[in-house]
Amino acid sequence: MTVEWAPREPEPTGHNTLNYTEQGGEVTHIGGTLVIEEGAEVEGLPLPFTPAAGQEESTATTVTALKEDFNALLVKLKAAGLMHEIEK
Repeated sequence: MTVEWAPREPEPTGHNTLNYTEQGGEVTHIGGTLVIEEGAEVEGLPLPFTPAAGQEESTATTVTALKEDFNALLVKLKAAGLMHEIEK
């Protein structure tokens, strides 16, 4: 006797399955949009961050001038703590 199994459609549970926690609770998957309301806290996430200083739009007309503008932006990102220094 041969038994063939037909694929079974999942039954609706009324739960949003975009977000779920794996067994054991070590990993949570967020499949939709995560909204963090003002005043909320997230443990382990370095918030609030310091915004980087403003950078004027580049009007460079040479590669050298564009390089200088780009390097100025990198300095500002590093100073704000948004980018790590690399070891040379």
